[in-house]
Amino acid sequence: MYPILEARWLAPEVKLFRLQAPLIARKQKPGQFVIVRVHERGERIPLTIADAEADSITLIVQGVGKTTKLLNTLEAGQRVLDVVGPLGRPSEIHRYGTAVVIGGGVGTAIAYPTARALKRAGNRVLAIIGGRTRSLVILERELRGFCDAVHVTTDDGSHGEKGLVTAPLQRLVNGPDRPDFVLAIGPIPMMRAVAEVTRPHGIKTMVSLNPIMVDGTGMCGGCRVVVGGKTFFACVDGPEFDAHQVDFQILAARNAMYREAEQRALAEFRAQAHPPEECRLTRAHPELAPLAAS
Repeated sequence: MYPILEARWLAPEVKLFRLQAPLIARKQKPGQFVIVRVHERGERIPLTIADAEADSITLIVQGVGKTTKLLNTLEAGQRVLDVVGPLGRPSEIHRYGTAVVIGGGVGTAIAYPTARALKRAGNRVLAIIGGRTRSLVILERELRGFCDAVHVTTDDGSHGEKGLVTAPLQRLVNGPDRPDFVLAIGPIPMMRAVAEVTRPHGIKTMVSLNPIMVDGTGMCGGCRVVVGGKTFFACVDGPEFDAHQVDFQILAARNAMYREAEQRALAEFRAQAHPPEECRLTRAHPELAPLAAS
């Protein structure tokens, strides 16, 4: 059991958790993740380690499906059943020169520790972060604390520049701040678009892939990705891969494989959380229930 030391909302459906996990905290490196299970019968989900202190790790969770929404109901003082890690290969941190780190939505939380490590390695670090609207842009203040510049975009123009993260990236690629390295983390269409911006210029570009994961050790095969025409397991060979080599079409298809089952599980979870009011008449006379339901 892993005690929750802190739990607070960063944005609608996005919650920060700080868990007491000293063994994981001492071993983790930027880019690695943990596999979390909320309860005995719960599914296992991968979550990137956003930060770590002496005895705790920070996870940032976007409530999208049943398990992430269930996790986001927990508060400080409660516990998470299982946290396994650190897993995956750490980010490759080198002194590239100018590094651009791009985070789309909650992908900013995944990019944050690598951006900080790139800065500590002596790089000039520029961040581009985006969201659908102002309330969904996270960690802007934290990134401004160490980045040389932070560019913000929103789909609706409510904060920063209106548009996609690829617009400021294109300007950087064509200008005096042309990057030597790019890391992009976020929705699949965004990562694919970033790859197409940097590809003609031969700029080294990495993306962090998060397909279906179960055990996080490469045994289940659920996280297969195709990179450079070869099959890899994102959990042990990644999660970061060369963006110009990733087959994004196969990645998108694999991520959508269980969408129907996920939506069904989420609907059932919502029904349990908000059960319909029971009619007092049918409670007193159960034989009338079929009539009431018709």
